[in-house]
Amino acid sequence: MLDANIPIRAILGNRVRTLLTRYGGRVRFFAPESAFEEARDHLPEILGRRGIPLGPALEILDSLNQLVQPVSLENYRSFEQDARERMRGRDEEDWPILATALALDCAIWTEDADFFGAGVATWTTDRVELFLAQSSR
Repeated sequence: MLDANIPIRAILGNRVRTLLTRYGGRVRFFAPESAFEEARDHLPEILGRRGIPLGPALEILDSLNQLVQPVSLENYRSFEQDARERMRGRDEEDWPILATALALDCAIWTEDADFFGAGVATWTTDRVELFLAQSSR
């Protein structure tokens, strides 16, 4: 399960994109559709501050649909209340990420510490390859 900050990192650098490409044929990556919408909403500001053109970045984001399966709200809606309760006092707007992870019984790949302690395995980019290597066996 990818948090919205992971597709953004795939655009800004090579490490995330390399991991997605390397393991994409052996591990299934998911993200709620809202994560891609959130990434798309934040990209103009993030890229503008860095002087990076938006067009090519949006192309990369769109290409991630080849590697990351979007999950519609209907597939995780029944976990909304539980996810909101677990995210209370944190970034509660991230409930779709947690709800989708709960629905699919999978770990979250994020750089957001708000998911730590929410009851789902959480991996950061600097450690996720350990998880991906084991999961791809």
